[in-house]
Amino acid sequence: MRPTIACVVPCFNEEAAIGKVVRDLRGALPEAEIYVYDNASTDRTVEVALEAGATVRHEHRKGKGNVIRRAFADVDADALLIIDGDDTYDASRAREMVDLLFEGPYDHVVGARRETVEGAYRPGHAVGNKMLTGAVRALFGNDLTDMLSGYRVFSRRFIKSFPALSHEFETETEMTVHALNLRLPTAELPVGFKDRPAGSESKLRTYRDGWRILKVILSLTRRQRPSLFHSVVGCLLALVSLGLGTPVIIDYVNMGTVPRFPTAILASAIMSIAVLVLLVGYILESFMHLRQEQSRLAHLAYPAPNHSPSGSDPATSEIISVEVLRSS
Repeated sequence: MRPTIACVVPCFNEEAAIGKVVRDLRGALPEAEIYVYDNASTDRTVEVALEAGATVRHEHRKGKGNVIRRAFADVDADALLIIDGDDTYDASRAREMVDLLFEGPYDHVVGARRETVEGAYRPGHAVGNKMLTGAVRALFGNDLTDMLSGYRVFSRRFIKSFPALSHEFETETEMTVHALNLRLPTAELPVGFKDRPAGSESKLRTYRDGWRILKVILSLTRRQRPSLFHSVVGCLLALVSLGLGTPVIIDYVNMGTVPRFPTAILASAIMSIAVLVLLVGYILESFMHLRQEQSRLAHLAYPAPNHSPSGSDPATSEIISVEVLRSS
């Protein structure tokens, strides 16, 4: 039986672009079911998507993360592709990304953005992406170069093991950390990235959304790597305790008395807290391993992606050889 393919396009006021995105997806993946998830648009996004032949569904809670959570719960397919509805990604590469997922087989294929039009990638966004991606690579693994890409393909077992807890643009960070934390087979494929069409306005706010993503990274570090997080906090507290307590100890050694008794008590209390923080981190690490095992078992409850339905020929080997990164 041929594998099923679905495309999910989150949209908020994308009247100027959504029609072309749907048509491009239809041209690349004629057998796929295309779902446009309208996120409380106030323009003609819904009408244009219907005219282009998409199935339109609605998620009234604002935020891309809410759309992804709803779509992952509703849509059932062997391969699920997500792409932003702003026509900034090269939708014609959808076939290559889906084929790569099946041929791997991989659980996660990311379209790594490459500018095709100068200035499409705003400097602030480019720098922020590199910094945030670098932070995630340092904390969780270095298998991806474009953590914030909104162009991805997932296997069924990725979707069914992914909790999708984020509300807004930080959902891509959550997806990336989920794949790295469970060491899911992952690949990257370079895709074209261009500016929005005339009449389309970006909903991304560089500093506000960058700060939200950074908070998510810190939160995920606390939850997914508790021993590391609590060790850093515990060491900082221990350094403060030593800074306060060292002069007290020196006074005691020199004079045999403790003239700054309140400082000695404070330093002892902070050191005790530091030890407790370290112990809590190691306890939480044990619980985290249990959660990882449960997520892994949920992932293994579904079969690996089948071979590509398109009958790819040797020419497709060129696709796989171009900047494909694998994780064990």
